[in-house]
Amino acid sequence: MEVLSSRVILRPVDLERSLTFYGETLGLKVYREYGSGADRGVVFFLGGGYLEVTGRAPPVDRDLDKITLWLQVPDIGHAHGHLARAGVEITDPPERKPWGLLEMWVRDPDGVSIVVVEVPEDHPLRRRT
Repeated sequence: MEVLSSRVILRPVDLERSLTFYGETLGLKVYREYGSGADRGVVFFLGGGYLEVTGRAPPVDRDLDKITLWLQVPDIGHAHGHLARAGVEITDPPERKPWGLLEMWVRDPDGVSIVVVEVPEDHPLRRRT
C-alpha cells in the first residue's frame, strides 16, 4: 500500500467550539475549509500532517483516551504561558520526562488529550542518521 497523504479526523461534540480551540486558542493555521453549517469542515496544518475538524459526535467518557495528538513546539514555556492565559485545561504542566523530552499535557474542549512537546537540542530526535 502506497500512502500519499494522511490526516487525523476529529468529530467534536460542538464543531464551532472546537474550531475556535484549534484555530484561535492553539493558533493552528488553516490548510483548507469546505462546506457550510453541519457539513462544514476545516483542515489545519499539523507540521508534517493535518488535523481535519468536521461533523459531530456524541459526548464520550473523558476517561477513555482513544486518541492523543502529539504537537511539537519550539518553546514549551511560551506554549504553556499562552495556553494557561487562554484557559486551556492543563492536566500536566511542562516537565522533562525520563526519555528526555519536555512535555505538557492538555485537553481540548471535548477532552481529547494533546501532548505538547519540545525536543531539547541534546535529544536523539534532533539527530538525523
